[in-house]
Amino acid sequence: MVKITFKPLWKQLIDKNMMKKELYAVVSPAIVAKMGRDENITTEMLVRLCRFLDCDISDIIQLEKDDKPQKQGDI
Repeated sequence: MVKITFKPLWKQLIDKNMMKKELYAVVSPAIVAKMGRDENITTEMLVRLCRFLDCDISDIIQLEKDDKPQKQGDI
């Protein structure tokens, strides 16, 4: 199974000398918390982040293999 991770986003913030709190200008603290747990967010939120950081979507998310066994019925 493959999952989305926000590791590139956190690297972007470090490279730009920014803090997570600064993302609150475009997304809510709850969304930032979800990203911190590598949970799904909407494409609208991804677009907002890309515009705010002046970057491409591949600069804030990446696909990562999930080593957990896949349950029957999972996609």
